[in-house]
Amino acid sequence: MRTFGAVHQALREHAGMTREEFADRVRFSKHTVASVELGRRMPDPAYVEQAEGVLGNTGALRKALPTVARQPGLAAWFRRWARLETTAIALCTYECRMIPGLLQTKAYVDALSADQLPPLDDSQIEERWVARAERQQLLRERPNTAFSFILEEQLFLRRTGGTEVMRELIDHVLEVARLRNVEIQIMPLVQESHAGLQGPMRLLETPENKWFAYCEGQESGLLISDPKLVSVLHNRYARMRSQALTIKDSVSLLQRMRGDL
Repeated sequence: MRTFGAVHQALREHAGMTREEFADRVRFSKHTVASVELGRRMPDPAYVEQAEGVLGNTGALRKALPTVARQPGLAAWFRRWARLETTAIALCTYECRMIPGLLQTKAYVDALSADQLPPLDDSQIEERWVARAERQQLLRERPNTAFSFILEEQLFLRRTGGTEVMRELIDHVLEVARLRNVEIQIMPLVQESHAGLQGPMRLLETPENKWFAYCEGQESGLLISDPKLVSVLHNRYARMRSQALTIKDSVSLLQRMRGDL
């Protein structure tokens, strides 16, 4: 991605445009332009098409995009979703298996990777963390994107990686929860009514106000674009938001769990 970003920057500068001017022309934020040029963000296909038009349709960025799409550290079946994330105006995540990548810490990633089968080498584990750290930039670089997380209480009670890892993780989640564009809710361990028992899910809304969904299993993932299926998952997520603890009560619960460690 850094090579793509360097080519992008060279083409922009050759065209005599500042980042701010270029951002106005492609109708993306200057933060997005900076992230692409610095190699921190996977360029979205829609972004590339807009950039090509502004930069003279050389085809350089369009031809380079497939090589950038092979991003190390992300599962092949997740990469298309990851590209959609970069321009989404709303992202909703329900997780019952592990803390989602957008909220993970390096120590937590290392703990998860230690139990991966077949085993991973050090470079593969580092690639996983780098990919997650890059995705996490979205939380702060896209302040107008609404992020919603519903997390099962058991994810913290399991203490994956040990007490110190979990203490650091809870501190990190509490810090992220203070961002104005992030809402974190905890689904309590004891909950008689639960609309999410069929598994984890993700939902996102594009700038064109189209919704997509993503469901993941072991060694596989499914991107869902069928409006009827997306609507079903959207309704389930909405129901879960009413069944989970409030944002304020969720923060209080995390603080109590942190104090018990």
